[in-house]
Amino acid sequence: MVKSHGKKQRARQKAARTGAAYASAAAGTTHEHTPLPDMAVLEKLPHNAGRKLDLELAARLVAACRIRCQPCQRTLAGKLRAEQRPTLAALAAAIYAALPSPGFVASPTTQAWAPLARAGKTDPAVAAEALAAVEEMDDRAASDLLEDALDHWALGGASAEEIADMVTVVPEAPPRQRPADPTDAYREAGIKVVTLDDLDLGDVDTYHLAPAYGVMPMQTSTPDGRPMPMLLLYPESEGAGIEDLEARTDWEHWGLHGMPDMDPLWRLRARIADRSLQGLVHVGPAGEDDVELWRAAESVSLPAHWWDLLDRVQHIVVVGPVAEPEAPGALEAAGGAGELLAVVARVSFR
Repeated sequence: MVKSHGKKQRARQKAARTGAAYASAAAGTTHEHTPLPDMAVLEKLPHNAGRKLDLELAARLVAACRIRCQPCQRTLAGKLRAEQRPTLAALAAAIYAALPSPGFVASPTTQAWAPLARAGKTDPAVAAEALAAVEEMDDRAASDLLEDALDHWALGGASAEEIADMVTVVPEAPPRQRPADPTDAYREAGIKVVTLDDLDLGDVDTYHLAPAYGVMPMQTSTPDGRPMPMLLLYPESEGAGIEDLEARTDWEHWGLHGMPDMDPLWRLRARIADRSLQGLVHVGPAGEDDVELWRAAESVSLPAHWWDLLDRVQHIVVVGPVAEPEAPGALEAAGGAGELLAVVARVSFR
């Protein structure tokens, strides 16, 4: 009995140490996938928030993925989800903090979590928030995040140098251009500048003083394949373009992969009576329209199928600018060149 008990105890310890199933450990049929990748780079990420990581478990799981050993993947992944959420967060952050977008094929869980991973790379508070989000996930969500991350790890190099390159080389979006206010230069030179805000003119409509855009209703898909309405902006006057949008919005650069961030303060206003779009605005802290980016010159009823989609989703991808929106491949070309800004806005029906 003592001998049998000792054997069982050693098998449990071996299973816990290697991540193998208890039956395999007891039968002495465990195997290892070598060489194991060096995962020490995970400890350098802020997303572990100082928590202890199981680097050996992570290395065994990645090694099993690279040679497509399904039994070991299932066992090790289950152990990681159940016992090592900080390690799971670090594995996922090593990928998604280094990608500008999780991509269309990523699960909804990963789509929602990836922006935290990116922001957490430079902000420890957000990195801790990303870890907390992983720890609060149910098993299904954690499994989706882990599977998405492992798809990337399975393609990575096995050496420590290659892993470090994969983690530290971050494809950056083109830097946002915030044009300097030319009136600042005049003020510095001692010239008095009077703006419309300085004049007591009552309620003045300044919409037509700013660069103008047109809009084109379109349709895209979410990463999980659901249809999503999209509104394409194109310049209609001098000064309209990406520099103007960068100056007037905080939209992110978007390469047509994944979904841009959602900002509920951006509203696309739609009128139910005639199924038409009325305007695109940003709502300020007091509920006022502090940015009016587009206003309909006339009411045009939208196709029934597009209006029904808008009504069902009640959010819309707004993207632009594209100089020639009807030209074949123009949108894709602008996205590939890093010349698109985008946001997911709310639809406000009236």
